[in-house]
Amino acid sequence: MTSRGVDADVIVAGGGISGLASAWGLQQRGVRVVLLEAAPRAGGTIGTAREHGCLLESGPNSALETTPLIGELFGKIGLAGERIAARPAARKRYVLRAGRLIALPLSPLAFFATPLFSAWSKLRLFKEPFISRGARDAEESVAAFVRRRLGTEFLDYAIDPFVAGVYAGDPQTLSVKAAFPRLFELEQKHGSLILGQLCGARERARNPETSRQAAAILSFRGGMQTLTDALVRQLERVELDSELSSVLPQQTGFELVVSAASGPRHYRTRAVVLATPAPAAAQLIAPFAARAAAALRAIPYPPVAVVAGAYRRDAIAHPLDGFGFLVPQREQRRILGTLFSSTLFDHRAPQGLALLTTFVGGMRQPELALLPAGEIAELVQAELAALLGAPARAEFVRVTRWPRAIPQYTLGHLDRIACVEEAERDLPGLFFCANYRGGIAVGDCIKSAARAANQVAAFLGMGDNAP
Repeated sequence: MTSRGVDADVIVAGGGISGLASAWGLQQRGVRVVLLEAAPRAGGTIGTAREHGCLLESGPNSALETTPLIGELFGKIGLAGERIAARPAARKRYVLRAGRLIALPLSPLAFFATPLFSAWSKLRLFKEPFISRGARDAEESVAAFVRRRLGTEFLDYAIDPFVAGVYAGDPQTLSVKAAFPRLFELEQKHGSLILGQLCGARERARNPETSRQAAAILSFRGGMQTLTDALVRQLERVELDSELSSVLPQQTGFELVVSAASGPRHYRTRAVVLATPAPAAAQLIAPFAARAAAALRAIPYPPVAVVAGAYRRDAIAHPLDGFGFLVPQREQRRILGTLFSSTLFDHRAPQGLALLTTFVGGMRQPELALLPAGEIAELVQAELAALLGAPARAEFVRVTRWPRAIPQYTLGHLDRIACVEEAERDLPGLFFCANYRGGIAVGDCIKSAARAANQVAAFLGMGDNAP
């Protein structure tokens, strides 16, 4: 038995932060929007739970305020009073070297004093302004770019752990132009990363965007799910347990088939926003956009396990006086890094407990993230005992596994996105908005969603109705 759903101006498929924010932006412009989410709950990888008095995040633990669009969104959906800032201690971050956690230097003087880098690698930086810029049309991996400009040691103990912390990725395979476009442009414009930082202060002051290094770290009193829940409440039509199973381009608009527990439903719509992960979007468009579908299928999504563990604070040897620590690949450990969650924000754990959030797997060791939850919990507790002086057993451990976690902007990624853009041009009314495009961070997704809402509204002839 089939049923016909109401017609809509736009169907947004995918209820993660990208889909929710783009649907909200369209609704603000007076567009009739239906948001479809295959899961029983919207929010995607953003999820918050409370256990034993601790606030646990199954996905992003915080956001960086890299664009003014973030504050504007929070204000308009009533969350300005719910946001909280990270504690000042969050500025301090550790990197593992030779089994020892060493704080990243936060000033030039601290850099020259730190044991994290050898004297040779520090002196090597003086050579950086004299290294020729790479060709603009050449594609280079993050590893090759950093090794060329800053040296191998800086790659191993600064960039490699950073890439693992942001992308759960491998700098050998990530494209610098796609994954870190600001870094690429800094070299192209100034011929030097160091000179670019020194000369670009005035330009950065005029730019409303903020770099990741300078952006404020934020969350909400009730955790990151506060954001996605608020967006769901704002939307007039959200269909949960409703998976978009086919998209049929018509002469004007699209016919959609949606799979739900009550049976298939059919929709007519003028425009479709695919805010699903790349593999799901590829399956939907394969019958009529084979080239774009192949490009989307080529985007890797490594598995990641998120492990939250609570310990008696007085039983941990490390002071936990920072954001957390990252593990370089050269250290050959079984985790990517750990957040000191109860240090990062207030009220994350009861008095006397320390909450730690550890990440396992990624491109570096994908097989570890696919182990049974009990084995993942065991290996994380063993690693934290060795690296932090934590007890062999936590008070409790919760494991969340994401079989396909974070899209990787690998070499060739911009060519793949060009295929997606070609499909948008060839099929007016079809739009793609997800974290494989425009950046993976929460702030990047909010910015991409605002851009998508503008493009869809312009296509519908409602571009002047923006709030």
